[in-house]
Amino acid sequence: MKNLVLPLLLAAGCTLVLEAEDRKKDEDAITQQHVKEQLELEKKYAKEQEFYNAEDYNFSAVEVDEKSLSKIPKIEPDFDFNMDDVYSDE
Repeated sequence: MKNLVLPLLLAAGCTLVLEAEDRKKDEDAITQQHVKEQLELEKKYAKEQEFYNAEDYNFSAVEVDEKSLSKIPKIEPDFDFNMDDVYSDE
C-alpha cells in the first residue's frame, strides 16, 4: 500500500505544478491582451485630445468687434403669449 501511495502523491504533485504553470501562462496572456487594448485606447484618446486642443487653432478671424454689437437691435420678449388654446379639448 505504501508503494502505491508514494507514486500517486508524486504524480498529483507534478500535475498540480504543471497546472499552475499553465494557469500562469494563461493569466500572462490575458494581461498582455488587456495591456494591448488599453494602449490602443490611449492612442485614440491622445488623437482626440489633439483635435480638442484649442491652442492649435487660430480664432482671430472669427472674433467679434464689441463696437458692432451696439448696432444690433434688442429684441423684447412677447409676454402676451397665451397657452389656453393648447389645452382645450375642442
